[in-house]
Amino acid sequence: MLFEDLSLSKSIQKAVFEQGYTNPTPIQEQSIPLVLAGRDLIGCAQTGTGKTAAFAIPIIHQLHRIVGSSKKAKQIRALIVTPTRELAVQIGQSFETYAKYTNLTQLTIFGGVSQNPQVDTLKNGVDILVATPGRLLDLQKQGFLDLDHLHVLVLDEADQMLDMGFINDVKKIVKLTPKNRQTLLFSATMPIAIRELAEMFLKDPAKVEVSPVSSTAENVEQRVYFVEKTEKRNLLYHLIKNEDLSNVLVFSRTKHGADNVVKALRKNNIAAEAIHGDKSQNARQRVLDAFKNKEVGVLVATDIAARGIDIDQLPFVINFDLPNIPETYVHRIGRTGRAGNGGIAISFCSKDEHGYWKDIQKLIKVDVKTITDHPYQWHAGSPEAAATAKPKNSNRSGGAHKSRKSDASKQNKKRWY
Repeated sequence: MLFEDLSLSKSIQKAVFEQGYTNPTPIQEQSIPLVLAGRDLIGCAQTGTGKTAAFAIPIIHQLHRIVGSSKKAKQIRALIVTPTRELAVQIGQSFETYAKYTNLTQLTIFGGVSQNPQVDTLKNGVDILVATPGRLLDLQKQGFLDLDHLHVLVLDEADQMLDMGFINDVKKIVKLTPKNRQTLLFSATMPIAIRELAEMFLKDPAKVEVSPVSSTAENVEQRVYFVEKTEKRNLLYHLIKNEDLSNVLVFSRTKHGADNVVKALRKNNIAAEAIHGDKSQNARQRVLDAFKNKEVGVLVATDIAARGIDIDQLPFVINFDLPNIPETYVHRIGRTGRAGNGGIAISFCSKDEHGYWKDIQKLIKVDVKTITDHPYQWHAGSPEAAATAKPKNSNRSGGAHKSRKSDASKQNKKRWY
């Protein structure tokens, strides 16, 4: 199928073709006709498969047909709610791109910056509003938002919104919208909680699922390194230097951990930056731009901040800390291998994370390659097996590791942080 087969207006087709789009992705091919038909929709697909365009393009088409040429005051007709500032910016840019040859206007609002410019634009009127939950509710309480004329509500990255504790905010937002709205819910994963959310807010929704739930992209090569927890930073440096890795996205479980990894890398003259919730929006955007422009070779991010990182040709993702939610692993490694490109996803698994790794394996059902040719490994069996292994100073073959002191002297290991 071609985009021109989707009965889209010529202005939208022109904008789409300028972006080099010829054939819609599976999620777009199946979702766009349903949205154009006015159906509520649940869309589930791997990250990087074009979910934003799957709802943005038909929304623009419908609004352009309804209000595009109207000279009346502009009113919010479409609301897209998304969990993070980075995602909001990314979605806003997509709407701006696809609506380039229409009279539709859009605004992206989020916290962490002054509300004044956002309020000024709202007063002038917009057709499409992209928002994070907190800033949206804040401006609504102040009387700057009117959602009475809303045609369509989109809940984007719904799984992440639930993970971040936005469920109550989402419920409040839904209550502010007309009951006869069209509701679209898009998610990279579809756990039970998301299905329950859909039952609450959607009416007889169509369902589009273009890949197995929580599956990983086939073009992403996955590797796991079993490593002592205290040696993770050494292993990271070892891989970056010995395998000449660049343009690497590293996932840390905590903000403090991300900052510490960056400090350690910088001490060894590796250009690295951290991106997490404690940084201002402007600082996060500067760091992200520097990474995209390859001015920074390593970006260390927490899951919350990383949801909005959309880079077509990101070659490496490293799970410095394994996530305790298996679906999060799928989303993390989906940062690479986007738009049909290849990628490598590397995971560090320490003894205390072995349970997480087992859960991940059960979910993805992929035989991930275990890399043992590195100087920082731990016993790659179960935690129980590791605990009952021969003492580390044993000289018996085929069993436990030698003492760290012995390893250090023989391999001339040098602690670098």
